[in-house]
Amino acid sequence: MAHALGAEDSSIRLQAALAVGSNPDSVFLETLVERCAVEPDFYVRDMLSWALTRLSPEITLPRIRRELGSERTQARSQALHTLSKIGDQGTWAWITRDILRDADDEVARTAWRVAVVLVPEGEEKGLADQLVAQLGRGDRDVRMSLSRAFVDLGDVTGPALEKAAGHPDPAVAAHARATELLRQNPEAGFDAAVEEAKRVVTLGPDQAAAAALAASAGTETSGTADC
Repeated sequence: MAHALGAEDSSIRLQAALAVGSNPDSVFLETLVERCAVEPDFYVRDMLSWALTRLSPEITLPRIRRELGSERTQARSQALHTLSKIGDQGTWAWITRDILRDADDEVARTAWRVAVVLVPEGEEKGLADQLVAQLGRGDRDVRMSLSRAFVDLGDVTGPALEKAAGHPDPAVAAHARATELLRQNPEAGFDAAVEEAKRVVTLGPDQAAAAALAASAGTETSGTADC
Protein backbone atom coordinates (compact mmCIF):
# COMPACT_ATOMS: atom_id res chain seq x y z
CA MET A 1 0.00 0.00 0.00
CA ALA A 2 2.84 2.40 0.80
CA HIS A 3 4.30 1.60 -2.63
CA ALA A 4 0.94 2.33 -4.28
CA LEU A 5 0.71 5.72 -2.54
CA GLY A 6 3.96 6.65 -4.29
CA ALA A 7 3.10 5.14 -7.69
CA GLU A 8 3.79 7.12 -10.86
CA ASP A 9 0.13 6.94 -11.97
CA SER A 10 -1.99 9.47 -10.04
CA SER A 11 -5.09 7.28 -10.39
CA ILE A 12 -3.30 4.48 -8.54
CA ARG A 13 -2.24 6.90 -5.80
CA LEU A 14 -5.83 8.14 -5.52
CA GLN A 15 -7.21 4.61 -5.18
CA ALA A 16 -4.54 3.78 -2.60
CA ALA A 17 -5.42 6.83 -0.49
CA LEU A 18 -9.11 5.90 -0.73
CA ALA A 19 -8.34 2.35 0.38
CA VAL A 20 -6.29 3.52 3.35
CA GLY A 21 -9.03 5.90 4.43
CA SER A 22 -11.70 3.23 4.02
CA ASN A 23 -9.73 0.87 6.26
CA PRO A 24 -8.03 3.24 8.72
CA ASP A 25 -4.92 1.91 10.41
CA SER A 26 -2.44 3.97 12.41
CA VAL A 27 0.42 2.13 10.73
CA PHE A 28 -0.14 4.40 7.71
CA LEU A 29 0.01 7.68 9.64
CA GLU A 30 3.62 8.53 8.80
CA THR A 31 3.25 7.55 5.15
CA LEU A 32 0.12 9.65 4.72
CA VAL A 33 1.71 12.71 6.30
CA GLU A 34 4.86 12.34 4.22
CA ARG A 35 2.87 11.95 1.00
CA CYS A 36 0.88 15.11 1.80
CA ALA A 37 4.12 17.07 1.73
CA VAL A 38 5.14 15.93 -1.77
CA GLU A 39 1.99 14.79 -3.60
CA PRO A 40 1.64 16.88 -6.81
CA ASP A 41 -1.99 16.09 -7.61
CA PHE A 42 -4.66 18.19 -5.86
CA TYR A 43 -7.29 15.42 -5.77
CA VAL A 44 -4.85 12.89 -4.35
CA ARG A 45 -3.74 15.39 -1.68
CA ASP A 46 -7.35 15.94 -0.70
CA MET A 47 -7.89 12.19 -0.43
CA LEU A 48 -4.74 11.88 1.70
CA SER A 49 -6.13 14.51 4.07
CA TRP A 50 -9.43 12.66 4.20
CA ALA A 51 -7.60 9.44 5.04
CA LEU A 52 -5.86 11.23 7.91
CA THR A 53 -9.23 12.38 9.29
CA ARG A 54 -10.24 8.74 9.51
CA LEU A 55 -7.49 8.02 12.02
CA SER A 56 -7.74 8.76 15.72
CA PRO A 57 -7.21 12.49 16.41
CA GLU A 58 -5.15 11.54 19.46
CA ILE A 59 -2.37 10.22 17.21
CA THR A 60 -3.03 12.31 14.10
CA LEU A 61 -3.10 15.84 15.50
CA PRO A 62 0.33 15.82 17.24
CA ARG A 63 1.93 14.55 14.00
CA ILE A 64 0.16 17.18 11.90
CA ARG A 65 1.24 19.88 14.33
CA ARG A 66 4.87 19.06 13.61
CA GLU A 67 4.23 19.70 9.92
CA LEU A 68 3.19 23.29 10.64
CA GLY A 69 6.86 24.05 11.28
CA SER A 70 8.15 22.20 8.24
CA GLU A 71 10.54 23.90 5.83
CA ARG A 72 8.45 22.56 2.93
CA THR A 73 5.66 24.93 2.01
CA GLN A 74 3.32 22.20 0.78
CA ALA A 75 3.75 20.33 4.05
CA ARG A 76 2.63 23.40 5.99
CA SER A 77 -0.25 24.16 3.64
CA GLN A 78 -1.57 20.60 3.59
CA ALA A 79 -1.24 20.27 7.35
CA LEU A 80 -3.41 23.36 7.73
CA HIS A 81 -5.91 21.98 5.22
CA THR A 82 -6.10 18.72 7.16
CA LEU A 83 -6.72 20.63 10.39
CA SER A 84 -9.70 22.32 8.75
CA LYS A 85 -11.04 18.89 7.77
CA ILE A 86 -10.67 17.56 11.32
CA GLY A 87 -12.23 20.73 12.75
CA ASP A 88 -10.96 20.34 16.30
CA GLN A 89 -11.21 23.81 17.89
CA GLY A 90 -8.55 22.79 20.38
CA THR A 91 -6.05 23.32 17.56
CA TRP A 92 -6.96 27.00 17.25
CA ALA A 93 -3.92 28.00 19.31
CA TRP A 94 -1.70 26.39 16.68
CA ILE A 95 -2.72 29.03 14.11
CA THR A 96 -0.14 31.54 15.26
CA ARG A 97 0.63 35.03 14.06
CA ASP A 98 3.64 33.70 12.17
CA ILE A 99 1.48 31.16 10.33
CA LEU A 100 -1.09 33.82 9.40
CA ARG A 101 1.80 35.86 7.98
CA ASP A 102 3.63 32.99 6.31
CA ALA A 103 5.93 34.20 3.54
CA ASP A 104 4.39 31.71 1.11
CA ASP A 105 1.10 33.01 -0.29
CA GLU A 106 -0.53 29.58 -0.57
CA VAL A 107 0.29 28.72 3.04
CA ALA A 108 -1.01 32.08 4.23
CA ARG A 109 -4.23 31.73 2.21
CA THR A 110 -4.85 28.31 3.72
CA ALA A 111 -4.10 29.64 7.19
CA TRP A 112 -6.64 32.45 6.81
CA ARG A 113 -9.34 30.01 5.73
CA VAL A 114 -8.56 27.55 8.52
CA ALA A 115 -8.43 30.31 11.13
CA VAL A 116 -11.96 31.40 10.23
CA VAL A 117 -13.14 27.78 10.60
CA LEU A 118 -11.46 27.20 13.97
CA VAL A 119 -11.72 30.60 15.68
CA PRO A 120 -13.60 30.25 18.99
CA GLU A 121 -16.58 32.46 19.77
CA GLY A 122 -15.35 35.77 21.14
CA GLU A 123 -11.95 35.59 19.41
CA GLU A 124 -13.15 36.88 16.04
CA LYS A 125 -12.11 40.49 16.65
CA GLY A 126 -8.58 39.47 17.59
CA LEU A 127 -8.34 37.41 14.41
CA ALA A 128 -9.61 40.34 12.34
CA ASP A 129 -6.93 42.56 13.85
CA GLN A 130 -4.30 40.01 12.82
CA LEU A 131 -5.65 39.71 9.27
CA VAL A 132 -5.69 43.48 8.74
CA ALA A 133 -1.90 43.40 8.59
CA GLN A 134 -2.17 41.33 5.40
CA LEU A 135 -4.37 43.76 3.45
CA GLY A 136 -2.81 44.76 0.14
CA ARG A 137 -0.73 41.60 -0.03
CA GLY A 138 -0.18 39.53 -3.15
CA ASP A 139 -2.04 39.16 -6.42
CA ARG A 140 -5.77 39.13 -7.11
CA ASP A 141 -6.31 35.58 -5.84
CA VAL A 142 -4.46 36.23 -2.60
CA ARG A 143 -6.41 39.42 -1.94
CA MET A 144 -9.70 37.78 -2.78
CA SER A 145 -8.95 34.97 -0.31
CA LEU A 146 -8.27 37.48 2.44
CA SER A 147 -11.43 39.42 1.63
CA ARG A 148 -13.43 36.19 1.79
CA ALA A 149 -11.98 35.49 5.24
CA PHE A 150 -13.12 38.91 6.46
CA VAL A 151 -16.59 38.40 4.98
CA ASP A 152 -16.91 35.00 6.66
CA LEU A 153 -15.92 36.52 10.02
CA GLY A 154 -18.90 38.85 9.78
CA ASP A 155 -19.74 42.24 11.29
CA VAL A 156 -16.97 42.09 13.89
CA THR A 157 -14.49 43.00 11.14
CA GLY A 158 -16.15 46.36 10.39
CA PRO A 159 -14.07 48.57 12.74
CA ALA A 160 -10.77 47.03 11.64
CA LEU A 161 -11.62 47.51 7.95
CA GLU A 162 -12.83 51.06 8.53
CA LYS A 163 -9.53 51.97 10.17
CA ALA A 164 -7.52 50.26 7.41
CA ALA A 165 -9.46 52.19 4.76
CA GLY A 166 -7.54 55.27 5.89
CA HIS A 167 -4.14 53.63 5.51
CA PRO A 168 -1.52 55.80 3.72
CA ASP A 169 -0.71 52.93 1.34
CA PRO A 170 -3.30 53.14 -1.50
CA ALA A 171 -3.15 49.37 -2.07
CA VAL A 172 -4.01 48.65 1.56
CA ALA A 173 -6.72 51.31 1.66
CA ALA A 174 -8.32 50.08 -1.57
CA HIS A 175 -8.26 46.44 -0.42
CA ALA A 176 -9.85 47.40 2.89
CA ARG A 177 -12.60 49.41 1.17
CA ALA A 178 -13.24 46.64 -1.36
CA THR A 179 -13.51 44.10 1.44
CA GLU A 180 -15.97 46.28 3.33
CA LEU A 181 -18.09 46.63 0.17
CA LEU A 182 -18.14 42.84 -0.12
CA ARG A 183 -18.97 42.47 3.56
CA GLN A 184 -21.98 44.73 3.14
CA ASN A 185 -22.99 43.08 -0.13
CA PRO A 186 -21.51 39.56 -0.48
CA GLU A 187 -23.21 39.19 -3.86
CA ALA A 188 -21.09 41.97 -5.35
CA GLY A 189 -18.19 40.80 -7.49
CA PHE A 190 -14.68 41.13 -6.08
CA ASP A 191 -13.31 42.91 -9.16
CA ALA A 192 -16.16 45.42 -9.19
CA ALA A 193 -15.65 46.11 -5.50
CA VAL A 194 -11.92 46.66 -6.06
CA GLU A 195 -12.53 49.14 -8.90
CA GLU A 196 -15.04 51.07 -6.81
CA ALA A 197 -12.64 51.11 -3.85
CA LYS A 198 -9.77 52.36 -6.02
CA ARG A 199 -11.98 55.18 -7.31
CA VAL A 200 -12.87 56.24 -3.78
CA VAL A 201 -9.22 56.13 -2.68
CA THR A 202 -8.14 58.19 -5.69
CA LEU A 203 -10.90 60.81 -5.61
CA GLY A 204 -11.77 60.79 -1.93
CA PRO A 205 -15.17 59.74 -0.56
CA ASP A 206 -16.93 63.08 -1.23
CA GLN A 207 -15.69 63.53 -4.79
CA ALA A 208 -16.32 59.87 -5.58
CA ALA A 209 -19.92 60.20 -4.38
CA ALA A 210 -20.38 63.40 -6.38
CA ALA A 211 -18.94 61.75 -9.51
CA ALA A 212 -21.24 58.77 -9.10
CA LEU A 213 -24.24 61.07 -8.69
CA ALA A 214 -23.26 63.04 -11.78
CA ALA A 215 -22.80 59.87 -13.79
CA SER A 216 -26.19 58.63 -12.67
CA ALA A 217 -27.82 61.92 -13.63
CA GLY A 218 -26.11 61.86 -17.02
CA THR A 219 -27.39 58.37 -17.68
CA GLU A 220 -30.94 59.36 -16.80
CA THR A 221 -30.72 62.47 -19.03
CA SER A 222 -29.37 60.40 -21.92
CA GLY A 223 -32.14 57.88 -21.50
CA THR A 224 -34.78 60.64 -21.60
CA ALA A 225 -33.26 62.13 -24.74
CA ASP A 226 -33.25 58.74 -26.48
CA CYS A 227 -36.97 58.43 -25.78
